[in-house]
Amino acid sequence: MPDLFDTSTQAENAPRPLADRLRPKALAEVIGQGHMLGADGPLGQMLLHDNLTSLVFWGPPGVGKTTIARLLADETELAFVQISAIFTGMPDLRKVFESAKLRRQNGKGTLLFVDEIHRFNKAQQDGFLPHMEDGTITLVGATTENPSFELNSALLSRAQVLVLNRLTPAHLELLVQRAEKELGKKLPLEADARDALLEMADGDGRALLNMLEQVFGWQGKADRATLSKRLNRRAAQYDKSGEAHYNLISALHKSVRGSDPDAALYWLARMLTGGEDPRYLARRITRMAIEDIGLADPEAQRQCLDAWATYERLGSPEGELALAQAVMYLALAPKSNAAYAAYKNAMNDAKRTGSEPPPKHILNAPTSMMKEQGYGAGYQYDHDAEDGFSGQNYFPETMKRGIYYLPVERGHERELKKRLDYFARLRDKRGKQKGA
Repeated sequence: MPDLFDTSTQAENAPRPLADRLRPKALAEVIGQGHMLGADGPLGQMLLHDNLTSLVFWGPPGVGKTTIARLLADETELAFVQISAIFTGMPDLRKVFESAKLRRQNGKGTLLFVDEIHRFNKAQQDGFLPHMEDGTITLVGATTENPSFELNSALLSRAQVLVLNRLTPAHLELLVQRAEKELGKKLPLEADARDALLEMADGDGRALLNMLEQVFGWQGKADRATLSKRLNRRAAQYDKSGEAHYNLISALHKSVRGSDPDAALYWLARMLTGGEDPRYLARRITRMAIEDIGLADPEAQRQCLDAWATYERLGSPEGELALAQAVMYLALAPKSNAAYAAYKNAMNDAKRTGSEPPPKHILNAPTSMMKEQGYGAGYQYDHDAEDGFSGQNYFPETMKRGIYYLPVERGHERELKKRLDYFARLRDKRGKQKGA
């Protein structure tokens, strides 16, 4: 199967994209992945001891996954074969494996690089296993998705997952300097526009090089405003069903829990600009009010429900401001998970105690037979008791009294704690009176 990405057959004077011209020729030239390629890094150690294993590269676009795979093949003298899971079916895979077997019989190993490997289904992923096990191929898969969600456990058990980092502005600046050296001229941008260009690349080296190719053709020095007009900002990486979605909602939730309104607003804005459904966010921030604030500020839940209703009436983008206000309110509200913890503990006891009936004195007795069985006998009407509190037991008779709700000394729960302590003292008093 021909390698569609092989440029070795092109004429030397054929035009080549800047990204191809700047492709590193050795692993030491790769930018931004020193944690993996350094002498003490996993790949550095594999190459040092000549024991390259199958790998899965996990990282955002444009950080060097393809380049590193190609250079690994060079370093280990393996034949480099590249395929994409998007365009490759089972018949194509069989041809790749057959070619690798022939190559192996002739004393040459194969590094098979599979781009977007997470797009293969389970059967296709299983197809790699025997060829990995018998050494026909050394698999290097590349994915932007969390491998633990997208790849079979059988494949993951035979490959080491290596995480590639998003490129920082400093790394991107090194790419700009390499481009300037390659082309023999300075980037025609003012200093603030140069910084803006790095921001627009959003950690993607390939996207930066593609933009650089355009910018180097401009006449005169462009400022930030001109740059923004001529180039479109790269869309932020965000998959509403992928790991970025879960990472960002986790960041939003923890920023609210940590009482940081600025960070909470930032993550809310990141999700909205990424195309997240505001209704999903309305649902999640209401959950935050219940889970992390609860009765410490009962108004928090009302704020979220009102914001949700406001969004439904106004729509986007006006209604999104209501969600932002709710997020700020939650971040600054007193925090307590006492109600949430109490509910979970009560659920655990309910599951543990099974079908234990309520004590008979709090059961209604609508028939004479039920009265004869003791239903309702001894029930004390609280309104007739001293302080309006009888102190009777309402748990199953065979069950030790449960203590679930432990309010904190914050916000409205400070008052609820006083009430809880008051009733506990009365209950203890009633118990002593009965025992006297």
